[in-house]
Amino acid sequence: MNSAKLVLILTIGVFGILNTEMGFMGLLPLIAQEYGISVAQAGLTVSLFALGIGISAPIMPLLLSGVNRKTMMLLVLGVFLVGNIVSIVTTDFNVLLAARVIPAIFHPIYCSLAFAVAAASVAPEDAPKAVSKVFIGVSAGMVLGVPVSSYLASTFSLPIAMSFFGIVNLITFLATIFMVPSMPVTERKSYGEQLSVLKKPVLWISMIGVILMNASIFGVFSYASDYLNNVSNMSWTVISLVVLVPTLRNTGLHLSHLRHLILVMVFSCQ
Repeated sequence: MNSAKLVLILTIGVFGILNTEMGFMGLLPLIAQEYGISVAQAGLTVSLFALGIGISAPIMPLLLSGVNRKTMMLLVLGVFLVGNIVSIVTTDFNVLLAARVIPAIFHPIYCSLAFAVAAASVAPEDAPKAVSKVFIGVSAGMVLGVPVSSYLASTFSLPIAMSFFGIVNLITFLATIFMVPSMPVTERKSYGEQLSVLKKPVLWISMIGVILMNASIFGVFSYASDYLNNVSNMSWTVISLVVLVPTLRNTGLHLSHLRHLILVMVFSCQ
């Protein structure tokens, strides 16, 4: 298969999975309203998802490292797709939580596979470029997940916002079935070799840094929509723009472009 097409499919796949993860941050007040619970309880859809990733990340990719990579990608995308469908149709908050936690357990498998497969699909000197292209899906998921889901939910409905996650995952699932070749694992490192990386202090320092950074960012983002709606009395359309600005800034968007967005939001509030 053409490596460019494979990298594109992986990028869209990562985008869909990150969308499913991040998008719920902009939906917490609407989820609370839909299910008749507090915003703090609705926050479990985010915190339990993150906890599932945190627990499974060191374990699942290691245990399944010998399975055909296409099979694993289809498994993960299928689990996410089923979770998306259940999230759309369920009226029980506990079922919604289950539909969030179960896919979260498989989340690290796809992301680690996407980077590994992208690097292996090209010549060694082109591997960093291929990985960086897949990382665009991560950045896009983080940038667009919250504002797009918030806008769709406020303009149309909560199920429509959740359908957006499912559509992206469905597209990737079908593309993987018909366009990605079988990728059996020919060389597999032992569990001991894979675990030896844990002996490196730089890994633990990096992990602690990422945990603290993401905890501070997402702790704010998770409840920003509720604060802006109830305290600042902003409309949901404006809130979608507000939460988009800092995420765009993190991608390196020029400050002058952000000023234009801010002006749009100011006039929209009037």
